[in-house]
Amino acid sequence: MRLMICLLISTFLALPCLASEEKYSQSDLLDRPLMERYILNELKALRTEQQDLERRMIVEITDRELKVADKSLNYANVTVTYFFYIIAGIASLIAFVGWQSLRDFKHNTKEMADKRLEKIALEYEKKFFALERDLKRKTRIISENNKEIEKINEIHNLWLRAQSSQTPEQRIDIYDEILLIRPGDLEALTYKADAAMEIKEYNWALSLCNRVLELDNTNGPALYQRACAYSRLGIEELAIEDLERAIDASPSIRDLLADEQDLEPLRGNEKFEHLLIHHATTD
Repeated sequence: MRLMICLLISTFLALPCLASEEKYSQSDLLDRPLMERYILNELKALRTEQQDLERRMIVEITDRELKVADKSLNYANVTVTYFFYIIAGIASLIAFVGWQSLRDFKHNTKEMADKRLEKIALEYEKKFFALERDLKRKTRIISENNKEIEKINEIHNLWLRAQSSQTPEQRIDIYDEILLIRPGDLEALTYKADAAMEIKEYNWALSLCNRVLELDNTNGPALYQRACAYSRLGIEELAIEDLERAIDASPSIRDLLADEQDLEPLRGNEKFEHLLIHHATTD
């Protein structure tokens, strides 16, 4: 089940990276409702499946407990019956041989039966304890999965709000809310860096990209954003190096070079022009 959740998260988080040449924040909302509706339906179906699983699990465990209890009582009944048969045979033998009085034999037999029944009770008590512990563990897992689904729904709603926000400042506030729910979200940090570039906070954008690349040094979008920040700060060599690494990680980034305003300071740089020429040749 965790694997399904991780696949859904990966699919959802990868959606912004598969956008067209124009920025994700500028694309028309009417172009994306089907995918969003699909994700919401999948999440709803997943939640329903989790609830059905919990109900089936409780019913199954209850049935198992009742079966175990029934078998234990039946076993105890059969055991006691056999004991009495054995007692009757031994009593006859003792009466015939004269080893000890019937009263002593009755006392010893009762003591033996009590010990045996106590041992059986302890064994089944351990089994019930193990079943209870297993039930608690599975209940905890289901609860954790439900919490994760709630987080995914909340983050999804925040991404939808970010798409409809008109200003970079509003988007930055929403990305901060996402980071409060899921600290270290690399995609949120990358989009926050993009918004920082829009308000000309180039050093801030550079710092955000560095945080992403410390955790994933092959993150194509983060390398691209950092190259844009380096370009605006006049650090051309590092900007070209990050662009080359970004293209190696995500070849589709090459399509953004010609129209990217933040890369205008690199115009005339031989290495940058080579990247553009290679793109034109490929087309």
